[in-house]
Amino acid sequence: MKYFSVFLPDPKTNHGQQTPDQREAMNAFVTDAVSRGEFISGGGFLPLAQHGAVVRRENGATRVIDGPYAEAKEWVGGFAMLEYASREAAVDGAQRFLAVAGDGECITYQVMDGPHSNG
Repeated sequence: MKYFSVFLPDPKTNHGQQTPDQREAMNAFVTDAVSRGEFISGGGFLPLAQHGAVVRRENGATRVIDGPYAEAKEWVGGFAMLEYASREAAVDGAQRFLAVAGDGECITYQVMDGPHSNG
């Protein structure tokens, strides 16, 4: 089963800048996940306020909201597309990731396979 995960770093303790040791530990983690057949693709994000935009559609109108985003309390630090045999394995993978990434949340969604109805 495929899972999509996003990492929300804790802004009080994790500022998005990795030390060389943290980068090395994350590279080792990803290399291990690839060898296990778990890691499909993923990566980290640059700060939204400097390199991104929010595009919002509301009541049929679309607008682009540029930063800075002073009111933003959460930011996404990275993402991954993963392959696990079960939800429990995906939760275990998220726990192993957080042990390397540091404080924050790892939100994991199972990806639907093929067309689905709302029933």
